[in-house]
Amino acid sequence: MVRPKILKNGDAVALVALASPPEMPHLVDFAVDFIKSLGLVPKLGDSCRAVYGYLAGDDELRANDINWAFEDKEIAGIFSLRGGYGIQRILDKVNYVVAKANPKPFFGYSDVTALHTVFNQRCQFITYHTPMLATPGFVRADGYTLDKFAKLIFSEGPQVLNNPYGHEWEFLVEGSAIGRLCGGNLAIIASSLGTDFEIDTHGKILFIEEVEEEPYKIDRMLNQLRLAGKFNDCAGVIFGDFADCLPKDPERSLTIPEIIENLRLPVPVLNNFRCGHCYPTASLPMGAFLRMNSHANILEVLE
Repeated sequence: MVRPKILKNGDAVALVALASPPEMPHLVDFAVDFIKSLGLVPKLGDSCRAVYGYLAGDDELRANDINWAFEDKEIAGIFSLRGGYGIQRILDKVNYVVAKANPKPFFGYSDVTALHTVFNQRCQFITYHTPMLATPGFVRADGYTLDKFAKLIFSEGPQVLNNPYGHEWEFLVEGSAIGRLCGGNLAIIASSLGTDFEIDTHGKILFIEEVEEEPYKIDRMLNQLRLAGKFNDCAGVIFGDFADCLPKDPERSLTIPEIIENLRLPVPVLNNFRCGHCYPTASLPMGAFLRMNSHANILEVLE
């Protein structure tokens, strides 16, 4: 597994919208200004201001953007502007041969989970689960979020992961595990099953987060992973934030912790790690080696 070269002042980086378009045009301008504030030079893909229904341009345009970003020798890194929906429509249109030959820091989360998985597995390079630049939440990003994001952009090597002040995690299943980090958004992970882009959890630490799904839907997707054997062959599981995953009828619903407990997972399980569709939020190196240990109450990146 290759860790792409970290970014440095003056590097040119691509901004792309590979799924849904930013909700408002001015958010693209905010993303451009943010990149400039980091000392980087933004290069906008055609998808950044394109709209095709609920997509940021048609499939060909969005696929061309990600292929351009990896092919262009002047581009040192790639930032996703927004998630939403659309990545799975272009998975079979990405040039993975070129991407593997030109590994670059690739940033994003949510629907981008599909690309994290395939870049990690097919192209064998580490990617970064980070906030999206052209979203209302990121406009108001807090110090914890920006600090964790910047560390992945401009630094490398081991680091201890922690929750922001006032947010406590807990180990639902005790134990210790070491493995490469995989996963991301639960719906995207579940929908990969049975395809050529299916997630491989063997010997890995699986991270899961979700947004705006009712608990019974969370239950269904987690059990889909269970029945597919994804929990049996992984080394450990980290449950991140489940933002606005509320039942319509709380009196006739299981809670998220109850759903997780009912899975009776056979590996160490960390719950309430502050990462996902939330602020503050951590950033994670997908594909890097992580260690989780309930006795030391620690989660750390080893490389």
